Amino acid sequence: MPTPQTADLPTEWPLVSVIVPILNEERHLADAVAMISAQDYPGEVEIVLALGPSSDRTDEVAAVLAGRDARIRLVPNPTGKTPAALNAAIGASRGEIIARVDGHAEIPVDYLRIGVSTLIAQEADNVGGVMHASGRTDFERAVATAMRSRIGVGNAAFHVGGVAGPAETVYLGIFRRAALVAVGGFDEHYERAQDWEMNHRIRARGGRIWFTPDLVVTYRPRSTPGALARQYFHYGRWRHVIARHHEGSINLRYLAPPTMVLGTAAAGLVGLVWRPAWLVPTAYAGAVTVGGLLAARGEKPRTRALTPVALAVMHWAWGVGYLSSPPELARGRIADPRTGGSL
Repeated sequence: MPTPQTADLPTEWPLVSVIVPILNEERHLADAVAMISAQDYPGEVEIVLALGPSSDRTDEVAAVLAGRDARIRLVPNPTGKTPAALNAAIGASRGEIIARVDGHAEIPVDYLRIGVSTLIAQEADNVGGVMHASGRTDFERAVATAMRSRIGVGNAAFHVGGVAGPAETVYLGIFRRAALVAVGGFDEHYERAQDWEMNHRIRARGGRIWFTPDLVVTYRPRSTPGALARQYFHYGRWRHVIARHHEGSINLRYLAPPTMVLGTAAAGLVGLVWRPAWLVPTAYAGAVTVGGLLAARGEKPRTRALTPVALAVMHWAWGVGYLSSPPELARGRIADPRTGGSL
């Protein structure tokens, strides 16, 4: 993995607070903390675990880890919601730099070092890299292939890669504390898409979000079609809430799935009385099949066969979620939509 030039490295490495929202992570928590603890970052690092109301032994595992390492701090998150966990961890942290890491993310050993040096060199407010989806089972590998393809998630650099530069949003994020405080942190109204929404507010204040392909984080995708559908349904539902709160934030990439759902469903109904209309859903099925098979070149036959299924689940779930997003979700917002989150 590339290393920043010596001239770009800071002379004094700032304290980094790694914040981790935790809920029902008994199996993975020790491994996640071990990856953070093993960072080759030259400065001081603290780890703040925000513990939700888990139904497994997560809290016990966290207590054992904290007892072994004085750098680990535990804070409660009674709601169990991700943005509330992140804000609680930020509030309890001391670092000039805040690095978000999720319980299932697998970060490389140089993640903090490269991220902080890039943040300083680019005078950015948030730096992130590639969300490299990687599965273990045939279906997980199919989902990972779909998530890395433009036909699956569009052209977002943090999904498909690209050159370093300014971005709308990035995966996870290594932030300047001052930038987080300036926008009030994460908006706790958002159960999903809270990272995109906060990065939008940072940019609206003139801040800089920076993507670098030098940071590659392994992401483990959902393991069943039902779990994948639920994930993307909520993505679509909450992306519509963002569109209602922030005028001008929607673009063709986000409108493609709901447009496909409406067009394909309408053509299917019309096809009951006028058969040529069936060409629309047939064309969609053909495009997804061909696109999925091409994206999965080099994979095992079963993974290749499942990739079009994963693509269709992602498209339809996101589109239906967007279209069915109730207006009530955009009401009762805690934060001022112009300026602040919930810190």
